[in-house]
Amino acid sequence: MRRVRPGVATRGALTSVAAGDTYEEPKDLPRLWHVTLSVAGPEVPLTDLRRALEQLAHDHPFLLTSRYACDHAEIRYWEEARDLHDAAAVALRLWGEHRQTAGLPPWEIVGLEVIGRETYHQRIAEGYGPPPATPVGVHPF
Repeated sequence: MRRVRPGVATRGALTSVAAGDTYEEPKDLPRLWHVTLSVAGPEVPLTDLRRALEQLAHDHPFLLTSRYACDHAEIRYWEEARDLHDAAAVALRLWGEHRQTAGLPPWEIVGLEVIGRETYHQRIAEGYGPPPATPVGVHPF
């Protein structure tokens, strides 16, 4: 067994925090953001749209729920990101990046809401905002 002199640091040695010191959580850790993405465009057959949204949900199981009609849809999900800017950037790319692979219609994004987890839960508790996404999945409006 190797002897270590007090006060001499060794590789892999454990250190303690002095009394009075506080631990601060790093500020760049990912957080959860609730995203609602709204898209709209020319009418498409409902069966084609449902199949495309189901494919998107299969490709990206983070999708919580999708609601749709022949000329618009709403996608709600949780995104893990460092800040709101990053979560919004991912959301704004979602529809376009998966248009071909999922067979999504060539609609435009007409709305985006990104809120923090605390704000989401506060709204629900106060009776504001959309109710929690149940049932989860792809459903008509």
